[in-house]
Amino acid sequence: MIQVALPDGSKRSFDGPLSIAQVAAAIGPGLAKAALAAKVEGKLVDTSFLIDHDVQLSILTAKDPEGLEVIRHSTAHLLAYAVKELFPEAQVTIGPVIENGFYYDFSYKRPFTQEDLALIEQKMSELAKKDEPIIRRVLPRDQAIEYFKGIGELYKAEIITGIPEDQEVSLYSEGSFTDLCRGPHVPSTGKLKVFKLMKVAGAYWRGDSKNEMLTRIYGTAWASKEEQAAYLTMLEEADKRDHRRLGRELDLFHTQEEAPGLVFWHPKGWAIWQQVEQYMRKVYENNGYMEVKAPQILDRSLWEKTGHWQNYRENMFTTASENRDYAVKPMNCPGHIQIYKSALRSYRDLPLRYGEFGQCHRNEPSGALHGIMRVRGFTQDDGHIFCSEDQILEECVVFTSLLQKVYRDFGFSNILYKVATRPENRIGSDEIWDKAEHALMESLRRSGCEFLISPADGAFYGPKIEYTLKDAIGRQWQCGTMQVDFFMPERLGAEYVAQDNTHRTPVMLHRAIVGSLERFIGMLIENYSGAMPAWLAAEHVIVCSISEGATQYAENVAQTLKKQGFRVNADLRGEKITYKIREHSLQKVPYILVVGEKEAAAGTVAVRGRGNRELGVMQLEVFAELLRKEIENKA
Repeated sequence: MIQVALPDGSKRSFDGPLSIAQVAAAIGPGLAKAALAAKVEGKLVDTSFLIDHDVQLSILTAKDPEGLEVIRHSTAHLLAYAVKELFPEAQVTIGPVIENGFYYDFSYKRPFTQEDLALIEQKMSELAKKDEPIIRRVLPRDQAIEYFKGIGELYKAEIITGIPEDQEVSLYSEGSFTDLCRGPHVPSTGKLKVFKLMKVAGAYWRGDSKNEMLTRIYGTAWASKEEQAAYLTMLEEADKRDHRRLGRELDLFHTQEEAPGLVFWHPKGWAIWQQVEQYMRKVYENNGYMEVKAPQILDRSLWEKTGHWQNYRENMFTTASENRDYAVKPMNCPGHIQIYKSALRSYRDLPLRYGEFGQCHRNEPSGALHGIMRVRGFTQDDGHIFCSEDQILEECVVFTSLLQKVYRDFGFSNILYKVATRPENRIGSDEIWDKAEHALMESLRRSGCEFLISPADGAFYGPKIEYTLKDAIGRQWQCGTMQVDFFMPERLGAEYVAQDNTHRTPVMLHRAIVGSLERFIGMLIENYSGAMPAWLAAEHVIVCSISEGATQYAENVAQTLKKQGFRVNADLRGEKITYKIREHSLQKVPYILVVGEKEAAAGTVAVRGRGNRELGVMQLEVFAELLRKEIENKA
């Protein structure tokens, strides 16, 4: 008898070996129809997998996240099948699952077009309706190489050469198409009902610009039409909120080819930047951080000690002078350690907190650059806390609470927490890692935060917390971090005198709240669709004169508000007032004050709030107080 233990704690007994599909059928016809794949003792397998001994079994359907991944993975292969049907000369390369979908790279004599995508998607639907079974078989490595060479799939043969010689290779066939794949796959193409091809892009084979340029086709796949429709609606909304478009329309910033990955901030965009920076500067001041400034360029020898010169050099901008090599800093940490080392430190000095709005440069691939979200030059709200091992927990508790307040002020209340734990290759004792991981997890528990564990995703020198924000349309943005580092202070010779007069190495906590200011401002623009809350807005108020007779009064109103600390401009042009109001409304200014001779005589202003809100006529002092409270409350 074979015992099959199910997730609900129940067990099923069977007389002899049977497939997972047969187990599902024995449980019920509904599950048999819905089954896509399974987990046997935690390992993902096809429904054709044969059970021949007692196992722990979980059958996956489209309702399971892993089931949805199997759908997307299988749809990527359906895409490759359709391409081979329509373009037999095309060669297939790789087709992984990505967030919300998949892609597949192809080698063909020409790039695919949007018109091709429509034909390919139609063919995919036809193949799915045929409900062809997807069959797995295993070949010895060398035999698999010869098979793919024989059918002209040279990229697949090359991929297999990277597989160890003693390993078998799995192939999956559906209809006339056979692909290399670890699996698992859905049982048949008929399980793939909801998908859409999204776009075409270029991609180098193995990501190397020296290799052939391939055509990459992106697609999305879902368990239901409703889920896909919701996703496509979200994409439409995201497009409307695209920070690059809004940056142009609202005259905030631009990028250009002569400075790839670098940002030209316009006056209004820089005004927003200043609000973010000054707010974070106050956070430093109010929470025991001393602001510092480290050099942009440091000698090669320092980067060799940290390991960056050996392991990160291709991502660093380097220069030379007087027979010495230098690197433009990609991060602020080594500079902060030099400041720490500039004096003898005692245990009484700890924790020592440094903060810097440090400008960093990283040589990101040109294809990865994206507006102000992914750049080569960026500024971090970078903080480093030097502390003892016993102080890690308290510092992490305080930091998490502080981060939550900052995010609330910027309008983000939905935060996801993840703790990345020790990797297999690491430095330091298990005792130290135990203490560090406990501190990070306990800090989240004390702050009332539920969190996920990301096993083995920590750096080799320490674990970390990742803080991820959800924006107004449900997208996730990883921003804040708290990382425990036992490694860099030791490598760079940082010490403190302990209570027993011994010299010890401090623990270094790397922490950031907003992370890259460029990226965070891009997030804010998209989250608010350019309509920044008053405290962040580039302009608080535009004063518009109705007639020439009200020009002087409009100027006086603007000056009065400026003297009170508000960001104000006056529109004194001879244009019609409706034209002015429309123009400034499109710029998403929080308030437009309309003044004519009547308002001048009475010392009042007609107030229009953003979104065509008519707030009526009021005394200037009343409006100023209204605006002041809104800014103070960060409403």
